[in-house]
Amino acid sequence: MMKPLTFCSVLALVVCGALVNGSVTQRWDLLASDGGRTDRLHALEVRSEGWQSENVDTEMPLNERSTATSRRYTSPDNHTAVVSFISGIPGSVATHTPDVCYPGSGYKTLRAAHKETIDLPGGPATVYVADFEKETKTKRDRVRVRWAWTTGGEWVAPDNPRWQFASQLRAPTIYKVYIATPLGDSDGDKTPEDDATTKAFVLSTWAQYSAAFGR
Repeated sequence: MMKPLTFCSVLALVVCGALVNGSVTQRWDLLASDGGRTDRLHALEVRSEGWQSENVDTEMPLNERSTATSRRYTSPDNHTAVVSFISGIPGSVATHTPDVCYPGSGYKTLRAAHKETIDLPGGPATVYVADFEKETKTKRDRVRVRWAWTTGGEWVAPDNPRWQFASQLRAPTIYKVYIATPLGDSDGDKTPEDDATTKAFVLSTWAQYSAAFGR
């Protein structure tokens, strides 16, 4: 027969584990998410020097209890970008990153995911960036993708996002942004740089999403 002290210890571990799991998955409403803020963020359209936007079907893989909104942006001189905003519970939004999803869709990784820092008015953002290419009989698609997560407007690129955000029980909803822009041809072994128009749009996107949190 299990001793009372041992039984109480086991029971406490089971209850704590259930509470953590229930909070992270929002199975219980112990931590209410800010639905109004989430709706405003999904409705946000980036404003940048004449760029026009249109809603497009999202190609982001989604887990249970997560939502995505995607828009294609076109500049007056026909530069393009696709911005996807994803929200949901930590266990869903922390997974399915481009460095996994793009190769799974037939893209070749040209440059592996690495971190870059972007200076914003409310403080620096740390984001991942990676380059991909997919060739078919009729076309070649080269794309650069940036992505990062936030709970309150500070964009971060954790080494292990799933574990980091699962431990942040005070933030029942996390947010992720993808910015996909066309990638130019390589010049020898040199990595192609974004042109000034693309750089300005990428900066505006991160800055405006941060500002929407009040940063």
